[in-house]
Amino acid sequence: MVVGDPPGGRPLRYHFSGIAGAGVNPLARLMRHRGHEVQGSDRAFDQGHRGDEAAALRALGIAVVPQDGRGIHQGLDRLVHSTAVEDDTPEMAAARSLGVTRQTRPALLADVIGAGRPGVAIAGTSGKSTVTGMVGWILRRAGASATVLGGAPLAGEGSGFSPGDDRAPVVAEACESDGTLVGYRPGIGLIHNVTRDHQEVDALRAQFDAFAAQCHRLFGNAACPVASDIARAHGGRTYGLAPGADVPLRVLALEPERVAGELALPGGALRLELPHPGAHNLENAAAAALVAHELGIAPGAIAEALARFPGMSRRFEVVGTTADGIRVVDDYAHNGAKIRAAVAAAQARPGRLLAIFQPHGYGPARFLRPELARLWPEILRPGDRLCYGPIFYAGGTVTRDVSSEALAGDLAAALGCACADDHAGIARWAAAEARAGDTVLVMGARDPALAALARAILAAIAARPR
Repeated sequence: MVVGDPPGGRPLRYHFSGIAGAGVNPLARLMRHRGHEVQGSDRAFDQGHRGDEAAALRALGIAVVPQDGRGIHQGLDRLVHSTAVEDDTPEMAAARSLGVTRQTRPALLADVIGAGRPGVAIAGTSGKSTVTGMVGWILRRAGASATVLGGAPLAGEGSGFSPGDDRAPVVAEACESDGTLVGYRPGIGLIHNVTRDHQEVDALRAQFDAFAAQCHRLFGNAACPVASDIARAHGGRTYGLAPGADVPLRVLALEPERVAGELALPGGALRLELPHPGAHNLENAAAAALVAHELGIAPGAIAEALARFPGMSRRFEVVGTTADGIRVVDDYAHNGAKIRAAVAAAQARPGRLLAIFQPHGYGPARFLRPELARLWPEILRPGDRLCYGPIFYAGGTVTRDVSSEALAGDLAAALGCACADDHAGIARWAAAEARAGDTVLVMGARDPALAALARAILAAIAARPR
């Protein structure tokens, strides 16, 4: 009754709290696609933001209600919510008082993956949205039915959700950020990497280890020592660039606009061509190719699809290039490993880098502060520039005891780190700093206004007097 309608069963009535969120939204769409009655609420809608997303949900037959508790009633079967939702919110309190069953988003996703034929869970502290999107793209291009539940849409598309029939594979990303990775039991599991993010590596390792123990088939990235060790400890296979990988990957080209490599799949080598930069994207493509091959997709179809991969929204997404060659790129990077990968991809192109980083919360800013102080001097070249945006605040009771000014103050004056009070200030800074041939890289997570910021920066630079 949770993941579909059994014979003779009635549709369930769901309420999704935080329905505009990257993890909640695809599940709400899936439940509606499967014939259930769905409604949802989101703080962003109540604040007058994300109107396009609210309209898209209504067009699917999903009711959008205020997030003040009035939408919770005894006729609901389930309230689905993020693990970040506090227990005393009006909706949670109303559900508790009315006896409405509450279910976390990861628990529902685990049910959906468990019912897949097979269920595929893509895990890792970096790259899982891109790998999931790549697998979905390959399956789509190959004409294979699959349900895809990703944390980001393909570039130019509005959702990370693609529907498949009830007997199709389910491909989804499984996130470790809320400690729920231990709840998944996929037919195919993949651990792309395990690096410091949300928690220290030792704490994360225990969670990934529990996940690995519950995978029927398991793959781990040989280039990540932790992922590789976990995979081998649980009888899995390894892939990637490191020597000794069970499915080795060889780099053929790393260029400013493309990468190429060769993956030694069982049965023969597969040449990978990807129209996006960065060694990390070549690793992403190898992981996606391996999963698609496990799902029965022919090597030729995999290669053809990846050669035309459109990219992911806010994953090194090129927003545009001005007449004098200033390129603006939007990226979801928000931890050390992701920032390093995005910066390296941007620096592959000639010209300076103007890096813009907005921390995605006060807790993450505190956690990352020592790492960021070490990271920026390591990865920025002489002539590159850095600007911190204001720490994103989504509301709630979080302690606001750190600031971007403090993070900038951790860096030597020679680095020339700037700070901006708001997005308008960031755009002004970029327009004043950018020179012909530069790359402006916007990085940050959670804030839905960052994509608009990247476009505003491009417009501000293009509008400068010549």
